[in-house]
Amino acid sequence: MQTLPLILEPEVLEGHLGEENLLIVDLCKPDTYAQLHVPGAVHLDYGRIVHSEGPAKGLLPDDAELSRVFSEVGLTPDKHVVAYDDEGGGRAARLLWTLEAVGHRNYSLLNGGLHAWANEGHPLSREPVQPTSSDYQAHRVDSAIADLDYVRAHLDDPSVVILDTRSPEEYNGQKVLAARGGHIPRAVNMEWTAAMDQERNLRLKPAETLQAMLEPLGVTPDKTVVTHCQTHHRSAHTFIVLKSLGYTRLKGYPGSWSEWGNRTDTPVE
Repeated sequence: MQTLPLILEPEVLEGHLGEENLLIVDLCKPDTYAQLHVPGAVHLDYGRIVHSEGPAKGLLPDDAELSRVFSEVGLTPDKHVVAYDDEGGGRAARLLWTLEAVGHRNYSLLNGGLHAWANEGHPLSREPVQPTSSDYQAHRVDSAIADLDYVRAHLDDPSVVILDTRSPEEYNGQKVLAARGGHIPRAVNMEWTAAMDQERNLRLKPAETLQAMLEPLGVTPDKTVVTHCQTHHRSAHTFIVLKSLGYTRLKGYPGSWSEWGNRTDTPVE
């Protein structure tokens, strides 16, 4: 199978359906998957790839749990994963960030997800797919992960920019979803949905448009960019957006505001 791009158009995926080393993963709601999905796609419950400890809801499961999950869906080191969902790509992107966090970098995001696939006449199936289980061994690597200590240690580092992808109301503290409202000091805000083209079935906006939105915020490729939201769901999408634009110094903060905003020893603006 030829190398597939990170942002994969539906018509390109259709031409590769059925190929041996392709693993298509559906992160839609279970009832949506039962009604329609990309032919050959296996379903994965989003809750399997996130972990909670107290108020922190978006943590990364440990290596043993990730090994179980990836083995159940039939992942092997040579497989190229294509992920999609029915909500604009947040769940799918969280899966791809998780793969990045364990060093599996053969993956793509279906541009527009199920919206683009179904609305543009590509083949659909109602047949559930039972994957052939594998023995995938997941071992996390730190390059894609920013934990609380990393963020706290780099609050005053001009080479690091913290990109908060929550709504402006959450960022400004008008909408409070933790013990405290507001944002991490020096963090800049771009709501994750700003990257989506509502007129093109939730595809990503053109690269030049995205860059024009990011650069005034100081989110430039020469810096390490840490993306976060409430549980690193929305911000995982932004992580993939930045990767597609050629950013190489990227980290996701899985605890995000559900961790930072619920502590008493973290500074808040």
